[in-house]
Amino acid sequence: MAEIVCVMAMAHAPGVTGWLTAAPRDEQESIVAGYQEMGRLLRATEPDVIIGVANDHMLNLPLEDPPDFCVGTAAKWTGPADFFKDWLQQDSYTVDGMPDVAAALAKAGAAADLKLSARDDLLFDDNWSVPLYYVNPDYSIPLVPIHMNCINPPVPTPEESVRAGRVIADCIGSDLPAGLRVAVMGTGGLSHEPGGPRYFTLDEKFDRWFMDLLGNGDLDQVCREATVERMNEAGGGGTTELLAWMVAMGAAGGTPAKSVFYVPSAEMRCGIGGSIWETIA
Repeated sequence: MAEIVCVMAMAHAPGVTGWLTAAPRDEQESIVAGYQEMGRLLRATEPDVIIGVANDHMLNLPLEDPPDFCVGTAAKWTGPADFFKDWLQQDSYTVDGMPDVAAALAKAGAAADLKLSARDDLLFDDNWSVPLYYVNPDYSIPLVPIHMNCINPPVPTPEESVRAGRVIADCIGSDLPAGLRVAVMGTGGLSHEPGGPRYFTLDEKFDRWFMDLLGNGDLDQVCREATVERMNEAGGGGTTELLAWMVAMGAAGGTPAKSVFYVPSAEMRCGIGGSIWETIA
């Protein structure tokens, strides 16, 4: 059986690479230090592959009746998509995939009746380009991306997101090769409202509450209290990306999360932070 060696989740706001210098110097330093610490923690576990879950931003999934999840099956990925390079201020990068791992995840998800699809032609924007830039800077750790519909209603419920995380964990433990070291990474959030009337605001109180809630390690409490409605109150069209964090939480099996960093940054138009689950069930 394969082993989950790391579970983490973090924000992926485009400004973190695209216009970071617009933020006050202390915010810049705290954001970079936070992501670098997430990277250090990830690489210290020596994973052979990252299984990542991130919002699709309606870049790949159909607008009408999208799947909840889309497993990326390619052997190699290139990003960011051309029309995001200037926005993100990033050059092209390539990162290996693992088609055999992707196929196992898609099969397990289908058997568990998750609403999913699989593709080998996914385009990347800030969902992967921002976190990989910091936590996997040489792109040496292969990635199996799972694109998630977090913003196009109806989105998965928190309960379904946690269940998807458990399906991923069960697949890792039962279906992947023995000795394979797997990191599970959710990206998205925190509070933000892209393009909405609160575009340049964030909800620091909500962000800190949510990250503290993950620290309780109570899956039922998170699902009960961190509802889609509550997330939308903190920022419509963006904060529900935290459903990807709930997938990671489900993969961790209900163990407490530790907040690694948090920076409420108006210039980033988003709460910027990351958490890691220190123990795995």
